Amino acid sequence: MSIHEQSNFIKGIHPFENLTKTELEEFSNNIDIIYLKKGELLQKEKEEPKNLYFIIKGLVQELYEDEVISIYSNKEFFDPISLIENFSKNSFVTAQETICYSLPRDIFIKTLRKNRALESFFFQSISQKLNANINYEKNKELANIMVAKVKDANVHRAVIVPYETSIYEAVKTIKKEKVPTLLLRDNGGQIHIVTDSDFREKVILNRMDFDEIVGKISNSGIKYVNENDFLFNAQLIMTQHGLKRLVVVNNKDEIVGIIDQISLSSFFATHTFSVSNEIDKAETIEELKNASKSFIKIIKSLNAKGVKVEFISKLINQLNRKMMNKLFKITAPDELKNKACLVVMGSEGRGEQILKTDQDNALIISDDCTLSDEEILKYTHEYTEHLVDFGFPRCEGNIMVSNPYWCRREKDFKDLIYEWIMKPSGDNFMNLAIFYDALAVTDDRRLLDNLKEYLFKIGSTSKTFYMHFAKIIMDFDVPLGFFDGFVFNSDDKEHKNEIDIKKGGIFIIVQSIRSLSLENKILRSSTQKRIKELNKLNVLDDEFASELSQAFNFLLTIKLKSNLQKLDSGEKIDNFINPDNLTTMEKDLLKDSFKIVNKLKKKLEMHYKLNYV
Repeated sequence: MSIHEQSNFIKGIHPFENLTKTELEEFSNNIDIIYLKKGELLQKEKEEPKNLYFIIKGLVQELYEDEVISIYSNKEFFDPISLIENFSKNSFVTAQETICYSLPRDIFIKTLRKNRALESFFFQSISQKLNANINYEKNKELANIMVAKVKDANVHRAVIVPYETSIYEAVKTIKKEKVPTLLLRDNGGQIHIVTDSDFREKVILNRMDFDEIVGKISNSGIKYVNENDFLFNAQLIMTQHGLKRLVVVNNKDEIVGIIDQISLSSFFATHTFSVSNEIDKAETIEELKNASKSFIKIIKSLNAKGVKVEFISKLINQLNRKMMNKLFKITAPDELKNKACLVVMGSEGRGEQILKTDQDNALIISDDCTLSDEEILKYTHEYTEHLVDFGFPRCEGNIMVSNPYWCRREKDFKDLIYEWIMKPSGDNFMNLAIFYDALAVTDDRRLLDNLKEYLFKIGSTSKTFYMHFAKIIMDFDVPLGFFDGFVFNSDDKEHKNEIDIKKGGIFIIVQSIRSLSLENKILRSSTQKRIKELNKLNVLDDEFASELSQAFNFLLTIKLKSNLQKLDSGEKIDNFINPDNLTTMEKDLLKDSFKIVNKLKKKLEMHYKLNYV
């Protein structure tokens, strides 16, 4: 490679984009390219390391006593910590033929001392690293939106009518088909376009006869764009020709739709506002269903822009609740609309479910509602089926409004809460945890607030109660070994070399924070807000609260990234991730996050004396 190619390669690896021009030149002038066969030793444990290695091609394993604790591949580097400490804790061996750049240790250390951005990266606290990674991903992933295709945006249906159609019939067609634009085909097969503004400005203002041919007010000279073309190219065509619309065709040159300037603007702004308006304006179940289809596009767009996962989940859960509320208003019997409170629970209630995984909902009914239980359950069954049709899978545990256990009058829910607290059991603790996370979907939340207040009123003051409530975290191990290597479940053949990020990290944080919050009677539902409240109460100190918050966000971010990749490849969405698919930095931050989870787990063990349960 030339010096220029070497420089581009190095600065393309985070955090070395922070090198100055002079520093980058010094790196490039001092690196050597080395070719290695499979099984060659690059760095031996308990010895002083000589070089920082950048992998151009191949695979390198980090070993501790013959156990693989990490893997490095293309465009990754190792091992800066060994160079800083001048001592290699582990060995590094090629797993296949490998090509590397090697940079002498003295050049790396000298640059580290001069470059503050580089120095801060390698000496940051865990929470600082986690936050810095999110900011870096925001910049890096912004490029992803540049490759968005026309078909990824909101392409309107193309409705084509004959050129000789009357203006009156054309307007009727627009209203019936609910489209903003009509295409016209003349006798020669040419396509023309007529928009709602044409009707306003050419028909009404000119007092045209409604029986006139609509072709007279149409426009020709249409520009076309392929559905697989880049959205930015569509934007350029519109700008170049001063157009507000393009006709979209497929690879067979068949017209498949129309894309307008609003659709483009909506996409680049994640079109959240327009989807929210679609939900507000929806009058039928089908219109609401169509609006909900846009949620995945919004998630992908926000993720590509590097928006923090807590904001994505907050936004998507707001849209979900808005959609569920509108569905309830459209479908519920009139009396039930004013005499019930629909709630979401679990991860949806905490605002931490981004992709549609399952339904966790309940219906609290006012005691003075005159509808019979049979009428209510008939409706709740229909409501569950609508959500399934919208893409919300059924809950495997049957925690849904269609289950009579989760569809009760207020007084019956109070009896249930009393039983959960006064008759502690595994199932009752689980149900209490699920309900404690509940959040109102419908506008009137008083019924839920009444039940939460009742829960706190009769809540136990016994440490033993909370000890048993929290002890479930002891059933889950953090998948991190003593020497910072990932630990895999050897009995799980289906997910070999994968870790369950939910069981090993996310759930432990959620349940630990939930236990402390319930003990301290915190009304907040989301884990992040509960962490902040516990910090205000001095249950968690400032530094640990910050670390927990950052670690939790990072675990959710990695989970979302993995699930979006699985969604695109048609795989099943689950909680498993393969560390080999992560960058070196992501693997390091995942290990750091698991260390924080372990720290939290130990805190809970001491606080509730879980070793004695």
